Amino acid sequence: MHGTPHIVGDVMTHTVAAVGRTTRFKEMVQLMQDRRISALPVLDGEGRVVGVVSEADLLPKEEFRDSDPDRYTQLRRLTDLAKAGAVTAQELMTSPVLTTRPDATLAQAARTMAHAKVKRLPVVDERGLLVGVVSRSDLLKVFLRGDEEIAEEVRREVVAYLFPAPGSSVRVQVDDGVVRLVGRVRDTSLVPVAARLVRAVEGVVDVDFELDGHGTRDSAGDRSSDAPWAGRP
Repeated sequence: MHGTPHIVGDVMTHTVAAVGRTTRFKEMVQLMQDRRISALPVLDGEGRVVGVVSEADLLPKEEFRDSDPDRYTQLRRLTDLAKAGAVTAQELMTSPVLTTRPDATLAQAARTMAHAKVKRLPVVDERGLLVGVVSRSDLLKVFLRGDEEIAEEVRREVVAYLFPAPGSSVRVQVDDGVVRLVGRVRDTSLVPVAARLVRAVEGVVDVDFELDGHGTRDSAGDRSSDAPWAGRP
């Protein structure tokens, strides 16, 4: 099995807008506007990622610009009030920052984003140097794969591996990313395994089966796995 998973380095943005610790507030706002991005990695003098400044870090300055927060608000939102008075990336950034590596799988990056509730991750090498950024939209690029490309990978990496001929005869059909396996297999107990492997193929939206088992014999001579399998495991 060598066709999947794809890695962050395959989909990340390589040309990244970043700032230093001393970059000023208005410069960051202008950079976000010009590049149409909502966050900027903050780098130290050697290019290592030390934090991230996002739109959420900048907004308190506008929120509290002409207000005089009461004591309850002051106690509850100390961090936001500090950022409202900040003028440099060092003062505004969120740190430490979550990062990922170019060789991380897309699933690993997606889980990190989901758990941390962030929209993007700086991508760093083994020295911590910035090499790119991966966003939610980058991770979704895998669903732009063509149906025939997906079908070919399923045939090569799943069907040929689990249901080789002549013992089985399985056709792979893909429609808008939904994979359907149709035919006869020697052992339907392998269908749940096939389901997991097919779902691991990048770009697969769902998987369905219409497979008949023509049976195998165990050491006692009993027939097994001769029932049809249809549906979504």
